[in-house]
Amino acid sequence: MKAIWGRGQCVGVSCAGGADRIPGADYNINPGAGVRFSAVRVLSYRDSALSLIPSDSMEWLCGSESGRPARLWDHNVTINTNNPDLTTCFQKTILVWVPCVYLWVIFPLYFLYLRQSNRGYIRVTLLNRIKTILGLLLWIVCWLDLFCSFAELVNNRPKAAAYFISPLLLGVTMLLATFLIQYERLRGMQSSGVLFLFWLITLICAVIPFRSKILVTFNEGKVIDVFRFTTFYIYFALVLIQFFLCCFSEPPPYFAAASSNENRCPEESAGFLSRLTFWWFTRMAIQGYKHPLEDKDLWSLNKEDRSDVVVPKLLNEWEKQKLKVKRNQEAAYTKCPPAYNVTDQEPHEAEVLFPSKRDQKKPSFLIALCRTFAPYFLLGSALKLCQDLLSFVNPQLLNMLISFIKSRESRIWWGYSISFLMFFSAALQTIILHQHFQYCFVTGMRLRTAIVGAIYRKSLVITNSAKRSSTVGEIVNLMSVDAQRFMDLTGFLNMLWSAPLQICLALYFLWQYLGPSVLAGVAVMILLIPFNAVIAMKSRSFQVQQMQHKDARIKLMNEILNGIKVLKLYAWEASFEQKVLAIRQKELSILKKAAYLNALSTFTWTTAPFIVALTTFAVYVTVDENNVLDAQKAFVSLSLFNILRFPLNMLPQVISGVVQATVSLKRLQNFLSHDELDPTNVERQKIATGSLVAVVGHVGCGKSSLISALLGEMEKLEGSVAIHGSVAYVPQQAWIRNASLKDNIIFGELLSEQKYQQVLEACALITDLNVLPGGDQTEIGEKGINLSGGQKQRVSLARAVYSDMDVYLLDDPLSAVDAHVAKHIFDKVIGPEGVLKGKTRVLVTHGISFLPQVDQIVVLVNGRISEMGSYQELQNQNGAFAEFLRNYAQRDDLEEDEPTVLDEEEEFLGEDTLSNHIDLGDNEPPAAEARKQFMRQISVISSDGEASTWKSTRRRLSEKKKVADTVPQPKNEPKDLIQAETAETGRVKLIVFWQYLKAVGPFISVVICFLYCCQNAAAIGANFWLSDWTNDPAFNRTQHRTYMRVGVYAALGFTQGILVLISSFTLALGGLAAARQLHTQLLDNKLHTPQAFFDTTPIGRIINRFGKDINVIDEVIPLTFQMFLATFFVSLSTMIVVVASTPWFTLLIVPLAFVYFFVQRFYVATSRQLKRLESVSRSPIYSHFSETITGSSVIRAYGRQNSFILMNDNKVDANQKSYYPGIVSNRWLGIRIEFIGNCIVLFAALFAVIGRAHLNPGIVGLSVSYALQAPWVIEGNRPPESWPQAGNVEFKGYSVRYRKGLDLVLKDLHLSVHGGEKVGIVGRTGAGKSSMTLCLFRIIEAAQGEIVIDGIKIADIGLHDLRSKLTIIPQDPVLFSGSLRMNLDPFNQYSEEEIWKALELSHLKQYVSSLPAKLEHECSEGGENLSVGQRQLVCLARALLRKTRILILDEATAAVDLETDDLIQSTIRTQFENCTVLTIAHRLNTIMDYTRVLVLEKGRIAEFDTPSKLIAEKGIFYNMAKDAGLA
Repeated sequence: MKAIWGRGQCVGVSCAGGADRIPGADYNINPGAGVRFSAVRVLSYRDSALSLIPSDSMEWLCGSESGRPARLWDHNVTINTNNPDLTTCFQKTILVWVPCVYLWVIFPLYFLYLRQSNRGYIRVTLLNRIKTILGLLLWIVCWLDLFCSFAELVNNRPKAAAYFISPLLLGVTMLLATFLIQYERLRGMQSSGVLFLFWLITLICAVIPFRSKILVTFNEGKVIDVFRFTTFYIYFALVLIQFFLCCFSEPPPYFAAASSNENRCPEESAGFLSRLTFWWFTRMAIQGYKHPLEDKDLWSLNKEDRSDVVVPKLLNEWEKQKLKVKRNQEAAYTKCPPAYNVTDQEPHEAEVLFPSKRDQKKPSFLIALCRTFAPYFLLGSALKLCQDLLSFVNPQLLNMLISFIKSRESRIWWGYSISFLMFFSAALQTIILHQHFQYCFVTGMRLRTAIVGAIYRKSLVITNSAKRSSTVGEIVNLMSVDAQRFMDLTGFLNMLWSAPLQICLALYFLWQYLGPSVLAGVAVMILLIPFNAVIAMKSRSFQVQQMQHKDARIKLMNEILNGIKVLKLYAWEASFEQKVLAIRQKELSILKKAAYLNALSTFTWTTAPFIVALTTFAVYVTVDENNVLDAQKAFVSLSLFNILRFPLNMLPQVISGVVQATVSLKRLQNFLSHDELDPTNVERQKIATGSLVAVVGHVGCGKSSLISALLGEMEKLEGSVAIHGSVAYVPQQAWIRNASLKDNIIFGELLSEQKYQQVLEACALITDLNVLPGGDQTEIGEKGINLSGGQKQRVSLARAVYSDMDVYLLDDPLSAVDAHVAKHIFDKVIGPEGVLKGKTRVLVTHGISFLPQVDQIVVLVNGRISEMGSYQELQNQNGAFAEFLRNYAQRDDLEEDEPTVLDEEEEFLGEDTLSNHIDLGDNEPPAAEARKQFMRQISVISSDGEASTWKSTRRRLSEKKKVADTVPQPKNEPKDLIQAETAETGRVKLIVFWQYLKAVGPFISVVICFLYCCQNAAAIGANFWLSDWTNDPAFNRTQHRTYMRVGVYAALGFTQGILVLISSFTLALGGLAAARQLHTQLLDNKLHTPQAFFDTTPIGRIINRFGKDINVIDEVIPLTFQMFLATFFVSLSTMIVVVASTPWFTLLIVPLAFVYFFVQRFYVATSRQLKRLESVSRSPIYSHFSETITGSSVIRAYGRQNSFILMNDNKVDANQKSYYPGIVSNRWLGIRIEFIGNCIVLFAALFAVIGRAHLNPGIVGLSVSYALQAPWVIEGNRPPESWPQAGNVEFKGYSVRYRKGLDLVLKDLHLSVHGGEKVGIVGRTGAGKSSMTLCLFRIIEAAQGEIVIDGIKIADIGLHDLRSKLTIIPQDPVLFSGSLRMNLDPFNQYSEEEIWKALELSHLKQYVSSLPAKLEHECSEGGENLSVGQRQLVCLARALLRKTRILILDEATAAVDLETDDLIQSTIRTQFENCTVLTIAHRLNTIMDYTRVLVLEKGRIAEFDTPSKLIAEKGIFYNMAKDAGLA
């Protein structure tokens, strides 16, 4: 027997104590190549710890062998042999007791856990029966051994105690295991980790006796103890089967919380082993490989990850924090030091003395987050600790392996053992690491869900002033970017403590090999800390600035998209594009600085481990010439330096992540601490009343504010407001949800068909339903895009009527509808005989004709009530109101005796809709966007630009009498107006990568790759040089050429560092160039996109592109590319090194590459599609959120907060449904790839795969399918500067349709309008009035014929030239946030005097002069801080400034009172005297003095003449005038 020992010449506990030498061992000491068995120090039997057991005790326990007491441990049996084994005594005791001790120790805790978690019980299944029977059989087998021992005792063949104790203990343990099998079933536990580990340990402990018994039998030539031999192998077979069965899980329990989910996540019912290895995900990986995953393939979320579980937990903790701070503040206020004599002045002093705590203390959102999520997260942290400790096992094993290889006489089984130990250690590390990541990422996912939910809930209750300080753009950023930051951070947060721990452990082990020289390396690390602290602080400040710019950009984009139609009509795109690009430029300059910092930090942290290694090796070999750098020291140290590399690299990233998260935390904390509306502002009392109160007054006198005050939306300064009963509210600008028409009316109430039909009838909606393609199931677009202003207002009113409340607050609901419709609604709904009689109604109105029928009139002047009383009383008072009545009553009077009948012609379909409006701008409060092109209704462009085949409503109308050849469609078949966002499928097309590389710049891309090649060549060179250095022979225990070796090693290392720095800089520059170019292209493209795109695409989806996806391009993709390139070249260099050093490895590369390729094909197909689905399901969260903020006052008035919160939760859950399998797919791949083998190579490939998947949301999101817009300026064909001079407008055989394949909206129009003429355009709803105005601006293009203005065909000139020469005053006024001056003159073309003149003419001068900032008065988002009437006057001022020869008015005075209307009309008559004016009119009195009136019917000209002639002809116009009391 030969063994080789380390440097010490004696083996055992102490040389001085005369330790024994092992007989026959050859002590061959070689100081140069000594091997230290630090892990397995060989001890002689008598010196071993186990020898402390007295020999007579051992004899009692295990009996005797060959006349001597049996030994528990024997080196000659276990180690000093070519065929190692454990002693019989060890097998009979320790190996049997280990699993028993494990189960009995864990049982009490596990039993308590099971008692507390009742998930229902599981019925007795075949699996359960078999497990139970096997458990009982195992008990019987164990006790058969026991009875056998008793039998031998009776027959005077006594056995040692172990023969009684072990089977007894094992049998009882088997009974306990059987009991647990049943108890787990009763408590609904589908798979048990505790029992899995028990059977695994039992099996491992049984494997050794299994081998031993066979070896003994072979050696002896016969079976010695047949009975025990047989029972053991039965026992072994049963344990093996139990372990196998334990890998499977039971079916779901009965009486578990009922789940409506059809597609439950298999994780819930997966077995323990399946969970450890994420095997339960394999089904989805295969499914994703076979066909692109769709939404229906996704599993529903686990209960504990759902919003309804996660959000309340966080809010609960947040409330506790707020309460705690409130209590502290109250304590601080009441606290007054007793020593003071309180005089008048001292309370003031006391406040000065003790303000800090009161001022500084804010509720801590961080503590709330920790209390909610820390327990689950800490489980992941515990796993991380285990993984960190395990990661240091392999360098020790490597040390032993090098020792083994150096020593030619070591036993071969020892080498195999080390190899297997290395494999098992790595495997265990992999499993633990991925379980840790799973805990972390699930925590991150829950964090995001909770934060988004908290923000949404808060946004429903913040005050108006708070809403002004946090715009929609900012809040959307909180939901997207800030919540995402937290989610990203959780994956690496544990590195904050783990990295220092790994660094300390690595240094400790390095000290073992290299001694004090390690301190040189530590010094380098310490020197780097302040350098990185500076980088971290700078990056924090950049982060804050960047977020501010991003907020500003998203806010502006939100407004631009809301007002896109207005931008197109005024040709203001260029001005606003410059504004966005100016903000973007600031954002990019910050990004540039941050990228340089990042490059610098990459340089330090790439070179840090190398510098540490270099200084350590250099100091080691130079301080003492006896220090020899051999392979063992160098490569074990290098493996430890490699372990160091990860924490050193991660630490700065985690610190910068924490820095970013603290910025986000502060923003979130500020938002969640905003003031909330005080529900006690308005007292609710139950009193039965039922009067109709009208509120009248001039524009801006406070009518809408009065309604807001009644709703509790204003901040109360003094006094009280009381409302008797429940409230229904109809806002001035109708708020319509993106849902079906029926859902908009029912608004979450229970459906009563009879009541519903009555409401439709009363609100004059029956006719509309006949025309809408899906009846009341028609989907209404975002902000009611496919309804006319009148229709939206009637739907809003129908919602109020259906809700059946006690008090109705109606904010001017009659202004947006035609006069005869207004009369119908007043008679049937609001008036004394209407549906609402007996209810209290507060009606804001400008319509005088209804005032005699109201019970009480409130006259407001400048925010005060000037008069109040009934119609008769106010007339008798003969005050301002009576004077006002005398002036206006006659014009507006309706003929009371004529009943209003809505005839068939009057179907309010989508198009006059159009008529009432020209402007997309739905500013933020239910903003102003009335009706958009009705083609919304009719046909929808799908994401790839193909027109869908839906039939036009207009076709239905024009052809409904002769059932035409259109495909008949069943009524009430819901129509999806807004197409669902589609995701690309299949692999990422090469053109997508090429687009990005083109944006980076092909030359820069090549340079970057070349630099990465060079830096890796330098790294390979350094490693080869080191390897060569360690082979230098040592003469007299010293190596020569040391300085040359150190010098070259240093040169190679620093070359690598410099190349890393240059390549990081280059990559940063390339990434920025791409970010700038792609954003500019996207913005330019979107501003040039035809209106049709915006009509069919929710704003949230476009904002998602400009928000999250641009963020991906700015920050994520450059980092991913950097990671991809780094890991790709590291993999390549590793392959080169491995193949160069062990050429036979080439044989392994092929099968490994095949397995790797096979696994990653499954992964990429699935992961890529999950990424896309996740990106697509993110947009609806933002769309719904914008919609909610817009209609928050309506939602609150009706008390529908909970149902909207539920909708938001469902949308967030739908998004997380695709995110969760995405993170699991990474774990699934990670475990499989790491098991494959060459970990570095395959990890690198994993990053490449992740990088590939990362491209999708950003770049695929940029694939632009709408480059259809006509050119803005046609250089060779620009109209003269003074065009149009006369203002002649001519339609020649003009026809138009909304989109190819649809019916004509205007048919063969021939008309000529002379310069300076005033033409009124009238017609029943849907006649094509607004289409005419859209044609003039070429919002829709001609199907045939042409429009000629002053001899120039408008189709021949650029859109920008055309639109800048026409002026429109749209029905719904759109303002953008910014100064009043910017809203009037975005290009700064006019002088201050001209602007004041325009304001004077538009009757705004007095108001603007009274503002502190005058023209620089800041308009809030959507112009919310001006009344609707004032906004309308601002639009008039815009028109007066532009003063082009052609002016189009689209029912521009609907929102103003009659007096202001009169002033506006007189302004138009005087200021636009020489201009051609085209007016679409609802109030016919405004056009009775026009030159001519054009009456349209069904898209054709029905009548066209002077008003007097048309009335005389008694045609359509006469009937309309008669309805309005003008004929």
